[in-house]
Amino acid sequence: MSRFGKLPWLALSVLIFLLDQWSKLYFENSLQLYQQVVVIPDYFSWTLAYNTGAAFSFLADAGGWQRWFFALIALVVSAVLVVWLKRLQAHEHWLALGLALVLGGALGNLFDRVVYGHVIDFILVHWQQRWYFPAFNLADSAITLGAILLALDMFKAQPSGATKDD
Repeated sequence: MSRFGKLPWLALSVLIFLLDQWSKLYFENSLQLYQQVVVIPDYFSWTLAYNTGAAFSFLADAGGWQRWFFALIALVVSAVLVVWLKRLQAHEHWLALGLALVLGGALGNLFDRVVYGHVIDFILVHWQQRWYFPAFNLADSAITLGAILLALDMFKAQPSGATKDD
C-alpha cells in the first residue's frame, strides 16, 4: 500500500466542493427564493430553495438544533472518508472515486449549513405541475453518485490474486 493510499483523489473532492459552492452562489444571486426558471417544460427547472434539514427536508422544522447535529455528522463522516481514502489499496480506483464524490458533496453541504444555517438547493425535477422531486444541488448529486459507486463496489468481484483481507 502506498504511504498516501488514494489521498490524491482529494483533488476531486475539492473540485466538487468548489463547483458546488460556485453554482449555489450563482443561483443565490440570480433567483428569488422559490422562483422557477423552466429549462425543460414539464420536467426540469432551476429554482432557489433553502433546506434547514437533511435529505428530503428531514427535520427541517426541528427548531434549529438540527443545523449543528447535521454539521457534526458531516464532519465525522468526512474525517472517516479521508482515513478510508488513505487506507485504500492501489487497485481500488472505483471505491476511491465514490469516496471522493461523497466527501466533496458532504463538505459542500457542510459549508452551507455552518455558514448560512441552511443548504442552498437549485435543481428541480418535476413531472408537469403534478409531481415534484425535492430540490437538490450539485453536492447532493455527487453524494448520490458516490453512494451508488460505493454500493456497486460492494458487489464487484475481487481482482485476481487479491484476497478479502488485502
